[in-house]
Amino acid sequence: MTLADAIAAAAARGLDRLDAQLLLLHLLGRAYTDRAWLLAHDTELLAASAQAAFLELCERRARQEPLAYIVGHKEFFGLDLHVDKRVLVPRPETEIVVEWALELIPDDGHSLRVVDLGCGSGAIALAIKRARPHVPVDAVDCSEGALEVATANARRLSLEVNFAQACWLAASDRRYDLIVANPPYVAEADPHLAALRHEPLLALAAGRDGLREIRAISGQAAAHLRPGGWLLLEHGWDQAESVRGLLAAAGLQHVATRRDLAGIERCSGGKSPELG
Repeated sequence: MTLADAIAAAAARGLDRLDAQLLLLHLLGRAYTDRAWLLAHDTELLAASAQAAFLELCERRARQEPLAYIVGHKEFFGLDLHVDKRVLVPRPETEIVVEWALELIPDDGHSLRVVDLGCGSGAIALAIKRARPHVPVDAVDCSEGALEVATANARRLSLEVNFAQACWLAASDRRYDLIVANPPYVAEADPHLAALRHEPLLALAAGRDGLREIRAISGQAAAHLRPGGWLLLEHGWDQAESVRGLLAAAGLQHVATRRDLAGIERCSGGKSPELG
């Protein structure tokens, strides 16, 4: 079997070409950016043992296991993050939260403090820390396994983030200039959960309407925001209006929503009132 044959065999199992190429590069120990190398060497033979291993990887992907879990990493905001089944796979739409957060953190904002709630792999916290290395960043998660993944990512990337195991802000006595979160927001009866069965349900589902954890964070935020501080929350495609209402009910001002590249309302935020 040549490399071209391997890609064709993956297509026969229903995989798209990009997934097949990335799986093959992973198997060969090459960087995921080496797709051109595959094309230039498509007549090279794949060893029999490698053929069997590749087809097993293809079967896993055909069963809808996320590619990131199979290859063990995912790029997010320019960071190469290690991921496994203890954490959600970072999504491109979550970069909207990071972009908004960075707009709120000046380059010289040494006195600011940021916290990422439900940090998972550490994606948001680490992206903010890399872009604003002078700003202290805390990150919490209720999952010990998730914190192990996030801590390992921070160590590997040489980024200093303060990690703690907690349920949102319940155990914290700190006040922040910026609170960010990508909490669970899928309704527990949502049929889309079936396609996400490989990812941790705790990080996905949030009660009957998907807003349980967003309500909890919004309710805690006022006591933990400094005057003029912001709360930013990622949410589902149809939840923006409800989330804006929760933010306003929590006493936050300048409530607004950002859209992703597809035009979907994806992240909402509000500002704590200034003193005076």
